Amino acid sequence: MTTARYRPTWDLALDPLVSCKLCLGEYPVEQMTTISQCQCIFCTLCLKQYVELLIKEGLETAISCPDAGCPKRGHLQENEIECMVAAEIMQRYKKLQFEREVLLDPCRTWCPSSSCQAVCKLQEQGPQNPQLVQCTSCDIEFCSSCKANWHPGQGCQENMPITFLPGESSSALKTVEDDVPIKRCPKCKVYIERDEGCAQMMCKNCKHAFCWYCLESLDDDFLLIHYDKGPCRNKLGHSRASVIWHRTQVVGIFAGFGLLLLVASPFLLLATPFVLCCKCKCSKGDDDPLPT
Repeated sequence: MTTARYRPTWDLALDPLVSCKLCLGEYPVEQMTTISQCQCIFCTLCLKQYVELLIKEGLETAISCPDAGCPKRGHLQENEIECMVAAEIMQRYKKLQFEREVLLDPCRTWCPSSSCQAVCKLQEQGPQNPQLVQCTSCDIEFCSSCKANWHPGQGCQENMPITFLPGESSSALKTVEDDVPIKRCPKCKVYIERDEGCAQMMCKNCKHAFCWYCLESLDDDFLLIHYDKGPCRNKLGHSRASVIWHRTQVVGIFAGFGLLLLVASPFLLLATPFVLCCKCKCSKGDDDPLPT
């Protein structure tokens, strides 16, 4: 029979505190969590917030140790993540994992229909060799490489339109495509989900900026002129005052750099002779023979 031993309060206060590398605070061991793969230890609250942020942002499916200098470069196991996040966040994490698995699987691909999004099986040679794929859910037939309608005997075109459900008109397709929360990045073809926010999107995989509605590139459109004309006019999702303030900030940054360069130019010109003179003296000193 084991007898419980009384531990006085003053003895508990002598327990050593452990430092958290994220918030730099010191806490008792009971408030800390150790990652099993690398044995790095953090306070439970910081680690929970770190994991939730990565899952909500969809930044990565393999959640690595938050310590940038982790010698083992450990990752959190699924059971560790499940113990510290809510059920809906864990469900999103598993969804991101599945999407990543399909993306990397050479024998599976997504149905290009925006109203279907089923997973279709491919032959063993994978999507690099164009092949006919028929979705078992919506019966659409498409090319495994470019996701357009099947084109036997013809090469894939980079901008070939995607075929959706049979019988839908182009205008209906445009409406559906504008409203769906999931689209593919026009550059790397990774699926992107838009929960909320404006129409200016940036792919987290390849950092390509584009318009959510027409998929046109916005990499060089710092002032967002794209939303001043054409079919996407006034569809950015921000007020006119907000857009004007954004443009004022961008112009102000460039103007500030230009003004700084203009002010510094005379000083640079005045300093150039002294720099050249010092350089010449140093070079001349190196060439002088050593005294005998």
